[in-house]
Amino acid sequence: MGAEQRHAGGRPRTFDETQALDRAIAVFWRLGFEGASLAELTDAMGINKPSLYAVFGSKEELFIRALERYRQTYHGHLRHLLAQPRAYDILESYLRDTAKAVRAGTAPGCLSIHGGISCGPTNARIPQLLAEYRRGIEDAIAKALAAADDSADIDATALAGFAVTIGQGLAVDAAAGVPQARLDAAVDVALAGLASLIGPPSP
Repeated sequence: MGAEQRHAGGRPRTFDETQALDRAIAVFWRLGFEGASLAELTDAMGINKPSLYAVFGSKEELFIRALERYRQTYHGHLRHLLAQPRAYDILESYLRDTAKAVRAGTAPGCLSIHGGISCGPTNARIPQLLAEYRRGIEDAIAKALAAADDSADIDATALAGFAVTIGQGLAVDAAAGVPQARLDAAVDVALAGLASLIGPPSP
């Protein structure tokens, strides 16, 4: 999708909104909502401040659009991860992928944690939006668990909450520089506990 910004002489030129949003995601991920200045955002997006306001409305609205873009991209990947036959398989797929993803993105960690886990009173909506995003992941996992072959024997809601909590911890550790081997080891421990609770993976 394209949008217009103006050259100094008033002539319009188009820019790719999707690409601009992807670049904004990278800045918000790295610096957080409050840490990302308009200068850093516009420089990364390749637009000027008047164009940002004209197309996205405000810094907060830009963040909302970027988060929605991030959600759409990740949830397509998440659906693939969760397409497993048994509860253990679903949780293993999610946790293994998360342990790798939190060290492989734009910056260590996760946008949903570091984008604005805490903000000042004037930006109180940002942590709420990110909490809603994380609940969306939890809901998707719970739905997949409820549809698993062994769903009658599990508490899908509790297990989904556990998995997302572990995932958040992995993101925090990754941002603090914890190496991949330690993240993987934490997942191993979590999965060992899950195996004793809900049974081993599919043969």
